[in-house]
Amino acid sequence: MTPRRKLFEITEEPLSQDDILRRVARPDCGAVVTFAGTVRGQTVQEGAVRETDFLVYEAYTAMAEKMMARIGQEVMERWPQVKAVSILHRVGRCEIGEPTVLIAVATPHRDDGCFEACRYAIERLKAVVPIWKQENWADGEVWVEGPRQPELDVGSSDAAG
Repeated sequence: MTPRRKLFEITEEPLSQDDILRRVARPDCGAVVTFAGTVRGQTVQEGAVRETDFLVYEAYTAMAEKMMARIGQEVMERWPQVKAVSILHRVGRCEIGEPTVLIAVATPHRDDGCFEACRYAIERLKAVVPIWKQENWADGEVWVEGPRQPELDVGSSDAAG
């Protein structure tokens, strides 16, 4: 028997749609919605298009995985029909076209909030998870993203216990 993989993971390994589908597969779920964020070959910066060579992601792994699990919990609280959620994010160097984030949400039926829950998960991830992106071009690089709302109360319930 293959050991069950984590549902919420920061990894240096390439991401696989098949892998994340296996992580949320359940016999009581007939619908799985996935989101894949991939590396674009272009960046619009101050109105100009720049050709991207590659991206580099860094994360505060322990906190990022904890916060991604919290997002999964939030999804299941907001959409009680959701039976499983998985969020995977890549760190390290990522080439054009490679997935950098995958999210999967499983529900019994497609109209059980699966699509909305998946969108919520990616928006929350971008807002609160400590992951940073470096864009690299032929003539330089810049760190461009991180959590937009780091002050949100994610994980503070652990402080009491």
